[in-house]
Amino acid sequence: MNWLQDLLTNPDSIAHIVALYSFVIAAGVLLGKIKVFGISLGVTFVLFVGILAGHFGFTGNASILSFIQDFGLILFVFCIGLQVGPSFFSSFKKGGISMNLIAVGIVALNIAIALIMYYALQGRVEIPMMVGVLCGAVTNTPGLGAANEALSQLDYSGPEIAMGYACAYPLGVIGIILSMIVIRYICRVDMGKEAADIQRGEEANPHLKPFIVSLEVQNEALVGKNLSQVQKFLARDFVCSRIIQDGEIHIPNANTTLHVGDKMYIVCAEDDSEAIAAFIGPQVDMDWEDLKQQDKTMVSRRILVTQPNINGKTLGELHFSSMYGVNVTRVNRSGMDLFASRQLTLQVGDRVMVVGPQDAIERVAHLLGNQLKRLDHPNIVTIFVGILCGILFGSLPIAIPGMPTPVKLGLAGGPLIISILIGRFGYKVKLVTYTTMSANLMLREIGIVLFLASVGLKAGGNFVQTVVEGDGLLYVGIGFLITFIPLLVMGMVARWYYKLNYFTLMGLIAGSNTDPPALAYANQTAGNDAPAVGYSTVYPLAMFLRILTAQLLILLMAG
Repeated sequence: MNWLQDLLTNPDSIAHIVALYSFVIAAGVLLGKIKVFGISLGVTFVLFVGILAGHFGFTGNASILSFIQDFGLILFVFCIGLQVGPSFFSSFKKGGISMNLIAVGIVALNIAIALIMYYALQGRVEIPMMVGVLCGAVTNTPGLGAANEALSQLDYSGPEIAMGYACAYPLGVIGIILSMIVIRYICRVDMGKEAADIQRGEEANPHLKPFIVSLEVQNEALVGKNLSQVQKFLARDFVCSRIIQDGEIHIPNANTTLHVGDKMYIVCAEDDSEAIAAFIGPQVDMDWEDLKQQDKTMVSRRILVTQPNINGKTLGELHFSSMYGVNVTRVNRSGMDLFASRQLTLQVGDRVMVVGPQDAIERVAHLLGNQLKRLDHPNIVTIFVGILCGILFGSLPIAIPGMPTPVKLGLAGGPLIISILIGRFGYKVKLVTYTTMSANLMLREIGIVLFLASVGLKAGGNFVQTVVEGDGLLYVGIGFLITFIPLLVMGMVARWYYKLNYFTLMGLIAGSNTDPPALAYANQTAGNDAPAVGYSTVYPLAMFLRILTAQLLILLMAG
């Protein structure tokens, strides 16, 4: 039975370490699915199973645990960056600025209360442990990873800060949801009115999504003018994908000349449709599908962009109408239809709606790729080139006035920033950043469970002693104050000053703490998409700030 004893107890055995991680992760994920009062801890339960295993003496070689911890963290933050990159900069546009300001206020107050408690306790809780409590209170695991990585730069030899994180985390999840409930009663929120306001806002807000309208040319000033001239005069983007002239359907291009009585199939932004109709002519009822069936040469088809060399090119650069005799009416990206303006940049994974003759569409399909199997292959080169650049960037010393040593963004901050930039601008340097959601989620989940298991196994040896004999209950109390007070203060500011809808505010609160369980509660309460909108608007910046500030607090205060 020596082999079994070796498998269970030898910390230098690779088989022991793999078996230990497998057990901790599997048990943690399964237990994390258990809900108490509708709330579950998710994969974070892996940390607690790791702590339990470490407490009973199951551990591994310290160097191997550290490697797995760091590699898991890098995978997680890099995939997070790739996911939020495309929306990171757009979240600062009009409408999102005030919400992001509120999120920044929440992050700043979290840090302020942590520092107030640190000075009020006169150093009883060291800064590294206080940062661990802070990360647990705001339920941000990547921040804990960044803080741990920063401590490794300082040769820290104190207690594992994951113990503070583990003490504060459970009440952090509850505190976030509790703050939503308290704000609702303090601000006397009428749930029915909030839902009606969301509904009215959706009806009154014509987003830049494709809108289809059929028009008959009645403006005699347009006779003899071509489509290009009409677009320049109107100064509004629209696509005329089909036109009926003298009873026959044609695929128009920029040089197609208009005549009174022509019937046009136009795709435009909804808020431009009235101006276009007022200029060209009245709307008419047309059954274009029936006409398309009568004209067997005319077809419409969605084509999948899979050719890497198309990545980053605009629709205007591809000259679909002049070179191929087809028109692109809209582009579907990640489930959202986008208006096909000439300036729209194509990316691998886009689905392009094309209208034209069958043979021309086949040529366009060949140009764009249209091979689904290509998307099933992960872009490993982009991921590891990005990780390499992120590590190099994170290793650069940044001199800050007043700091005795230069600051480094480290293994968490460097890959995060580089992955955000690649996710947003990668196509400009011909990097294919498309990754299926399932592949991205798989890498993220593998990364975070490896990180959490490692942290738990390393912290488990002294955890019970810290909680029972040490300051465990103090960490819980500090964590609750860090969680609750900023959300209450900024929540009331959002309601009373910014007049933010309550359902959107619930999503903002969950997003500012990067907390999926709180978002699930908000979605269940609201019954609409408003919480998801608030969550996604502030999530990119909040995640970035949580990771960066945790690291900077360690480097500035403990350095």
